[in-house]
Amino acid sequence: MYVKDHMTRNPQTVSKDTTISKAVELMGKNNFHRLPVVDEDGKLIGLVTQGIVEESSGSQSTSLSIFELNYLLSKRKVSDIMISDVKTTTEDVFLEEAAKIMIDHSISVLPVVDADRHVIGIITEKDMFQAFVDLLGYGKRGTRFVIRCVDQPGYFVGISKLFAENFANVESIAVFRTEERGTEVVVKATGDIPVEQMRDILVKAGYTVTEIVQTTIDGKRVKHPVE
Repeated sequence: MYVKDHMTRNPQTVSKDTTISKAVELMGKNNFHRLPVVDEDGKLIGLVTQGIVEESSGSQSTSLSIFELNYLLSKRKVSDIMISDVKTTTEDVFLEEAAKIMIDHSISVLPVVDADRHVIGIITEKDMFQAFVDLLGYGKRGTRFVIRCVDQPGYFVGISKLFAENFANVESIAVFRTEERGTEVVVKATGDIPVEQMRDILVKAGYTVTEIVQTTIDGKRVKHPVE
């Protein structure tokens, strides 16, 4: 998965001369919390966030009235408070690389820029969470089988073959390794074969199925016994 598949394209931006009050208005009106700041050519020069606004204005602890605070914000410009050293990414970067940048720098947003630093998108931690949900097929029709595996090359081939032989289409696959449970493969599959029958086929072949959750056509999640 690439950043371009999950970013918001052509995000709202502001110039450095935009008043803070106008930036706050834009964020509130459009229900987002960050605004890239660009120059006259559309190139990224900064970032302003709701958190920065609150911190710089002291809105959480100030003794100013709402009218005095609004007046103050209407006189100050975005350039007075924006982050200038902005971490960015490009649209062809793998999603996990962008996520690692966020983790390493304890940030929740990355403007997406082209080779000339023009802002072409924005990706947030919420987009990352949604990508994770989509990757595992949560909420989509199908059945999730959690299968304990031996962590060695080729082990999954047998599992995949069983699904294919029974006309079950594998929609997604994920491998997880934990100290407590060892290696587990999570397979999300669809098909006409009954869940219990697919379970029995896996067990008969020697695989340990530890969890089965089916999402029905109407979105209900049904947990099936593993034995």
